[in-house]
Amino acid sequence: MSMPPTAAPTTASMGLASCHACNLLIPRAPEGRPCPRCGAAVHRRKPDSLARTWSFLIAAAILYIPANLLPMIITQSVFETSRDTILSGIAYLWIADAKALAILVLAASVVVPLLKMMALTLLLLSVHFRCSWRIRQQTQLYRLLETVGRWSMLDIFVVAMLASLVRAGKLATIVPGPGALAFAAVVVLTMLASLSFDPRLLWDALDARND
Repeated sequence: MSMPPTAAPTTASMGLASCHACNLLIPRAPEGRPCPRCGAAVHRRKPDSLARTWSFLIAAAILYIPANLLPMIITQSVFETSRDTILSGIAYLWIADAKALAILVLAASVVVPLLKMMALTLLLLSVHFRCSWRIRQQTQLYRLLETVGRWSMLDIFVVAMLASLVRAGKLATIVPGPGALAFAAVVVLTMLASLSFDPRLLWDALDARND
């Protein structure tokens, strides 16, 4: 039978510190001491974790709007110049009876980045308000973000694939638009936000409640 959250011991309550790189548990040592296993600097909590995570996340949220509204692909031909956003590209694929690909692009380019930002916001607010509700599930949510983050560059690959599927004549050229740069920035910033967040901060609320 699992222990209730109020009785669950934490590394901080036992006078231990965990290496964020290899998860080795070591006795509490001065900040920045090298880990005996991997040599990474050991900190009780990542320095300025919340400030850096909020900064990356807010920047990603701001750029998420132009990433979806500005042209992602600019098709130039001798007859006309067309500018396609992510949403217009999805609509084109849907109309062209490529519904499965349209759903894939919608999920990878619109839904997944938004869900990642919402999940990080939830975790940050949980730390800010010292919420101890379902801490294990919150930690599992962060682990899921880490796993998804490894595939974040797939979002950009999907957009590049979308560009290659746009119908163009022999005299037409396809170049990335300003939306592509904004979208790539969103992907990178969400990855940095996830890497900057220290999930050990979630458990500080439990230690504070047990004191």
